[in-house]
Amino acid sequence: MQLQELQQKYQEWIFQQSAYTTALNVMNYDDMTIAPTKGQQFRADRISYLVGELYSICNDPSMKEVLTALKDHPETDEATRKACSLYLEKMAKDQCVPKEEVIAFAKLANESYNSWLSDKHQGTYSAYKKDLARVIEAKKKHYSYRQSEKSLYNQMLDDFEPDMTMEQYDAFFAQVKERLIPLIHQIQNAQQVDDSFLHLAYDINQQRKFTTEVLLPYLGFTPDWGYQSETEHPFTTWNSENDCRTTTHYHEDQLASNLFSTIHEVGHATYEHQIDDAFDGMILSDGVSSGMHESQSRFLENNIGRSKEFWIPLFPKLQAYFPEQLSNVTLDQFYRAINKSEPSLIRIEADELTYPLHIVIRYEIEKGLFEGTYTTDQLESVWNAKYHEYLGVDVPNTSQGLLQDVHWSSGDFGYFPTYALGSAFAAQFYAQMRKDLDVDTLLANGNLRTILDWLKDHVHHWGCAKSAHEILQLVTGESFNPTFYLDYLTDKFKTLYNIQ
Repeated sequence: MQLQELQQKYQEWIFQQSAYTTALNVMNYDDMTIAPTKGQQFRADRISYLVGELYSICNDPSMKEVLTALKDHPETDEATRKACSLYLEKMAKDQCVPKEEVIAFAKLANESYNSWLSDKHQGTYSAYKKDLARVIEAKKKHYSYRQSEKSLYNQMLDDFEPDMTMEQYDAFFAQVKERLIPLIHQIQNAQQVDDSFLHLAYDINQQRKFTTEVLLPYLGFTPDWGYQSETEHPFTTWNSENDCRTTTHYHEDQLASNLFSTIHEVGHATYEHQIDDAFDGMILSDGVSSGMHESQSRFLENNIGRSKEFWIPLFPKLQAYFPEQLSNVTLDQFYRAINKSEPSLIRIEADELTYPLHIVIRYEIEKGLFEGTYTTDQLESVWNAKYHEYLGVDVPNTSQGLLQDVHWSSGDFGYFPTYALGSAFAAQFYAQMRKDLDVDTLLANGNLRTILDWLKDHVHHWGCAKSAHEILQLVTGESFNPTFYLDYLTDKFKTLYNIQ
């Protein structure tokens, strides 16, 4: 087959995948935001059907030959060669699972999400427990088809963060616990920060106005490429580099919740938006790994969004929207309040310092689930015990405990550790950015664009053309080093709490 014919078949195949993926993304986004609840089953049946059709396209046997020939052709450009390699790797993993099981799992994931949502609202753990057990067994079966020499959980970890293993995560989390738990205890004994003004009554419509009129435009998240809706658990999805969709959730008595979930999700969307245009619609246009993706959302949310300088141009505008609650609050008081460190129940509301311990808990539970230590019947008691052990908090109900996160309902085991890994990547990038740019002055002057451009030039534009660890090495001059993260947290919170 001639190069031109190979390229044509390749481009047609990519377009087909993109068309089905876009349809599924929009349907799933609607399902979790605006779609009527009574139409769930109707949509679920059609989503499952489209998943099956996409499976057939992605795993077309004839395309294996095309991809291999195109990858090995001497005139194929480097980006296409890399893309073909990634497609072949993905195909090898996916095609071993029978199509009918893929379709059945799509239906199961939908049922599991609905039972999770229902149980969370009712404060029970009954229907979801049964569905979660089914999800776990289905995932075990799917991975068994690969006949990999790696352990089951290592395979799951590798799917979200290639080349990271339990051994590496164990070492990372051991350092996290060794350095951060004593600091958390020191802070608990220090003079506490007053954040009570963040928990007054903040009209949700007014919060929504500030977000859409001030915060999103300031972040560069504009309607020509981005859209925000509302959901139970905030997330981001994307159809192309110019169609990125985020979600948030408003709480009347938690002003910071929407602010930082919005910044976090825009971090994900900005990453996708700023990948090289030449990769749009193909495998190279995805973020290279979950850890790298989380590094960009956590970077914008925490390293940038929780800095005092970020709020210098924004806080007066926030005060104007909420004069009754904030007119007597100073910028310094606001900065300290949004960075208050206190062990808490809810991961997505956790401060930077205690956040990684929430991830440690989920990581240890996931390992236990797939190494046979725990069953779904034990999850609630194990969860509650670990929250008491690591964070010293008692879980009052299932909704604020085991059911606070949606990820397991769709079988995303192995994803949670990348939240902490991403935070550590972010700190390493942040240290390098501060060498290259006067970050504080840029933020104080309202110049976020220069910071976003630095991220585009150094991190985002690569997409999947380079691995996460290649990007880290290229940008910072060294491989993954968690010391940057632990030093960043230690320095920040010792200063905030005046701890010597």
